[in-house]
Amino acid sequence: MTETAPGRRGPKRSEQSRSAILAAAFEVTAEVGYRALTVEGIALRAGVGKQTVYRWWPSKADVLLEALAVRADVEVSVDDRGSYRVELEEFCRDSFALLSVPGVAAALRGLMAEAQLGPDFGTRFRSGFLQRRRAALAEVLRRAHERGDAPHVAPDELVTDLVFGAIWYRLLATDRPLSETDVSALCDLLGAAPAAP
Repeated sequence: MTETAPGRRGPKRSEQSRSAILAAAFEVTAEVGYRALTVEGIALRAGVGKQTVYRWWPSKADVLLEALAVRADVEVSVDDRGSYRVELEEFCRDSFALLSVPGVAAALRGLMAEAQLGPDFGTRFRSGFLQRRRAALAEVLRRAHERGDAPHVAPDELVTDLVFGAIWYRLLATDRPLSETDVSALCDLLGAAPAAP
């Protein structure tokens, strides 16, 4: 299956080339860091021409943005598991684990910095990644309300702020990884009762 990048004109992109480019973006970022990452380096690692990358993405930041969004969609579960506590724990555990994938933490730090410096990219980052991740957690919360097992300790927007606030604070301000203990403590704080044995 092929697709055209949103808002971009030109030939449809090969799914094989797209996957290679997105994987290369993570690999090169893990090796050299975001600041030293270049479109040329991504293209070389992916085995495609530089113009192939530029045809589908306007910048290295946009390549990483799509790579992160796709990876998070795949690796962070929002499956219906019949319990808010179980689903919230799984969401947090998967989100924390994603940060340990080589290249992901460096990519997120770089993109957050880029988003502060460039208003246009900042808008794309918020809609293409931040709001997309919030919408994923909102699905877990919506289902909990429908089942009747959602706690009422805080509005859903604040619950979402707390989950992602913990992730971004640890990522940007400390070197401490988020642990399994942190998952349980965060879920306790958010009023999610432990699942029945």
